Amino acid sequence: RDATEPEDYSGGRDEQDFIDFLNTKCGLHRTSGGGLKAEAGRVGALDELAVKFMSADDKAAVIEEATKAAEGLGTSAEYYVKVMKKVQDKGADFVQTETDRLSRLLDGSISDTKRDTFQQRKNVLAAFLSTDA
Repeated sequence: RDATEPEDYSGGRDEQDFIDFLNTKCGLHRTSGGGLKAEAGRVGALDELAVKFMSADDKAAVIEEATKAAEGLGTSAEYYVKVMKKVQDKGADFVQTETDRLSRLLDGSISDTKRDTFQQRKNVLAAFLSTDA
């Protein structure tokens, strides 16, 4: 359908029903209250590479593979590569340190746009802490 063409809504009338409809139709990952779900900002193929990267001996090869996979997928995908490079430079502790830093920022007073950006980054970092994608 054309983005300007209206679509009939025949679902439920409570908040969660509307949110689910909009998430499906708009490709969003919103929760009730306007927050983001844990999968917001995540890219499945790059999640798998994040897990592979954390246990890899040849981290440079995985970074190269991730760089190719992230091409054209946007800033969230590029963040995976950025994190990989930081881990390579600073060590595996970077992921937890950055997660803690973002949590502190999210607890503060920030704009909604920054809150979404930081939450998406935190979600991506969770892929590096995971043992399976």
